[in-house]
Amino acid sequence: MTEEAALAELAPLFEEVFGEPVRLAPELTADDVEGWDSTRMIELVIAVEARFSIKLTTREVDGLGTVGDLAAIIARRAPR
Repeated sequence: MTEEAALAELAPLFEEVFGEPVRLAPELTADDVEGWDSTRMIELVIAVEARFSIKLTTREVDGLGTVGDLAAIIARRAPR
């Protein structure tokens, strides 16, 4: 999976977690999205793990700075 494909597949997950569409871009950060707090982050991680059949490590989650970082992890680790 490419990072672009992962980013596209993240859009419905963000909508599910945040309750409204979020315009995703690789450089998007939690500060750019209203309501993106620690609780929403946990919900997002759970949704990502379920959707892509991966388990994110604490180090990976702590290292996420942007949506692009998350897409890169998904692209690298999601089953083909």
